[in-house]
Amino acid sequence: MQNDTYFSSLAWYRHMREHAPVTYSEQHQQWMVFRYDDVKRVLSDYETFSSEVESEGHTLTPMDVSLVALDPPCHRHLRALVTQAFTPRTVTQATARIEQLVKDLLEKHMGRGEMDIIDDLAYPLTVTIIAEILGVPVSDQERFRHWSDLLAGVTPFDGSDFTGEMSVYFSRLLDERRREPREDLISSLLAAQVGGEHLSTLELLGFCILLLVAGNVTTTHLLGNAFLCFDEFPRLLEVLARDGTLLPGAIEEVLRYRSPLRFMFRVAKKDTHLGGQSIHAGQWISAYIASANHDEAVFSHPERFDITRTPNPNLSFGHGVHYCLGAPLARLETRIVLEVMLRRFSSIQRRPGSMLEPLDPQGFMQGAKHFPIVFTESRAVHPRSLHAGMNRRSFKSGEEREMQSPKA
Repeated sequence: MQNDTYFSSLAWYRHMREHAPVTYSEQHQQWMVFRYDDVKRVLSDYETFSSEVESEGHTLTPMDVSLVALDPPCHRHLRALVTQAFTPRTVTQATARIEQLVKDLLEKHMGRGEMDIIDDLAYPLTVTIIAEILGVPVSDQERFRHWSDLLAGVTPFDGSDFTGEMSVYFSRLLDERRREPREDLISSLLAAQVGGEHLSTLELLGFCILLLVAGNVTTTHLLGNAFLCFDEFPRLLEVLARDGTLLPGAIEEVLRYRSPLRFMFRVAKKDTHLGGQSIHAGQWISAYIASANHDEAVFSHPERFDITRTPNPNLSFGHGVHYCLGAPLARLETRIVLEVMLRRFSSIQRRPGSMLEPLDPQGFMQGAKHFPIVFTESRAVHPRSLHAGMNRRSFKSGEEREMQSPKA
C-alpha cells in the first residue's frame, strides 16, 4: 500500500467536501455524505437516519437486532442491559492481562528482530482479550478471524454461511452457560435484566457476534494505522518514547488522521433535506467518517498530523446513541501496546523493501492487511520527560508537504 493511494483518497474527500458534499451515486444507489456536520447528523439523528433494516419479508438475523442495527427505544433498552455486563470496571480489570499478553506476544519474536504488527501482535492480542472477556475458547481464534474479516468486509465474501456458523457456535455456548454460569461476559449477559426483562436469545447472539467482530477488527486496524502514521512520520516514535503522556493524544490523532472506519451506512426513515439535497424515505446513505475527520471547517490544518490537537472531536467511534461501546477497550489496548513497545525497543521501522497491501478500497474498513516491522531491543529505559522545545508536535503529511513546497 503506497501513500499515494491514501493521499488520493484525501484529495477526493477534499474535492467532494468543496464541490459535492452530499451527492447521489447512481452506481451504488445511495447518497454519499462528506462534510463533518452532515456526517455527524447522519450518525446521530436516528429519527431521520435509521440504523434499522426493513423487517417486512425478511427473517431477522442476530446482527439485525445488535446494537449497531437498532434505534431507540429498542436500542436504549438493549444498551441498558448490555452495559450492566460490559462495564468500565470490566475493561479496567483487563489492564494487567493486556500488558502481560503484549509482552508474551513480543517475546516470541525477540530473537528474530522482526514481526508483523497485524498478524503477530494486533490480531492475536485483540481476539484473545475479547474471547477471554466473553468466555469463548481462545483456541478457536483462527475461526474468529475468518468470521470477523468476512463480516467486516476485510476479506471478500467466500460464499459460506458464516453468520449461520457463528449463530450455531454461540448458541451452544449460551446453552452451556445457562446450565453452568461462569465468571465471564456471556454469563453476565444472560443474568442482566431491566424491569424484569432479559435479553432474548437473538439479542444475545447479536451482541456476542458484534463484540467478537468489533472487539478485534477495529482495534487491530487502529494499531495497524498507528504504525502507518509512524512510518510516515518517523520522528513521532522518538517523541512518544520521550514522553508517554502524549500517547492518548497521539491515539486520538491516529483515529482522526487514519480512521479504521471509512464510512457507515444509514437509511432515511422519512423525506428530509441535507446539504441542499432532497433525500427520500427508504434511500441509503453512506456517511464518510474518514472525510469528516479531515474537514477544514472543524480541524485546523487537517492534513497535518498533530498529536497535541485540542479539541479533537473525531467521529471514528461514531456519535450519539450509537457511539461505540467498545471504544474504551480499543483505546486501552492500543495505549498499552505502544507503551510496552516504546519501553522495549530502541528502534522500530517498517521492514525495508516491504510493500503494504491495502484493505479493500471499496470496503468500510481502511488500513493495511499486513505490516512487517524490524526492531532493535532497548538496553536502557527511555527518559519519560520531554526535552525543552519539544512540547508541541505536529507533522505535515506527505501530501501537505508536497502542496506547500516551492514547486507546488
